[in-house]
Amino acid sequence: MIEGESFRVDLHVKVLDERVVERAKARGLDALVYAPHFTRLPDVHREADRFSDDDLLVVPAREVFTGDWRTRKHVLALGLDEPVPDFIPLDDAMAELDRQGAAVLVPHPEFLNVSLSASDLAAHRDRIDAVETYNPKHWPHHNERARKLSSEYGLPAFTSSYAHRRMSIGEAWTEFDRSLATEDDLVAALRDGATRRVVRRSGWRHELRCAAEFAHLGWENSYEKIDRLFLSGMEPTHPDHIAYEDRFDGVY
Repeated sequence: MIEGESFRVDLHVKVLDERVVERAKARGLDALVYAPHFTRLPDVHREADRFSDDDLLVVPAREVFTGDWRTRKHVLALGLDEPVPDFIPLDDAMAELDRQGAAVLVPHPEFLNVSLSASDLAAHRDRIDAVETYNPKHWPHHNERARKLSSEYGLPAFTSSYAHRRMSIGEAWTEFDRSLATEDDLVAALRDGATRRVVRRSGWRHELRCAAEFAHLGWENSYEKIDRLFLSGMEPTHPDHIAYEDRFDGVY
C-alpha cells in the first residue's frame, strides 16, 4: 500500500473480480470492503486475500442479515475473527460483534424494510461505529434522513458505492485523513472515529449508475429472494448450518 496523507475506501461492495479491481484503481481508491451476501467468512477472507495487492487493499467483511426474511435488518461488520451467521436476532448479533471487537457500521439506515431504525440506533449506539449518510440506492430524502440520524445520535458518517454492479465501484467513498496499510488499521480508524470525509461523484453518469443500482433491487427482491427461500435450500450462513458447530443453537 502506497503511503499518503489520506486513504480512500469504498466501504461496502458486493462484487469482486479482476475488472472490479481495475476499476477501483482507475478511480483512485486505496481500498475496497468486500461483503457479499450469504457468504461465509472464510470464503470472504479467501477472495479478499486473492485480490489484494500493493496498490489496493481488499478488506473482508460481513453484512449480517439479522432477524427473519420479513423483519431482516442489515449490519456491516469489519474485523471479525469468527463467523457470525445471518438470521439471528439483532440483539444477539450486536452482542457477538461486540464480543469480537468488530467495527460495526449501519448501512442504509431506515431504508425500506431491511435497515436499522432510529430506535435501533438509540438502543445500540454504544456498539455502532458509523452510519451511512449517502448510498447510491437512496433517494435524496433517504440520504437527508440518514444525515439527521448520524447527527442526532452523534455517530460518525460513512459512505460507499454499495456496488452490486461493477460500474458502481468508486461512485462514493470515505476518505480518511491518515494513511492506512492494513485491515486492522481500517478497523481501528472506524472504531476510533477517525476524521474522514464523505465523498461522492456527481453528474448525469453518476445519476444513471445510481438508478441502475436502485433497479437492481427489483431483481434482489423478486427472483433472487424466491430462489433463496424456496429453491436453494439452507443458506451457507444459516445458524443451523454445520459450519457454525452448534454455537448459535437456541438463538435462531
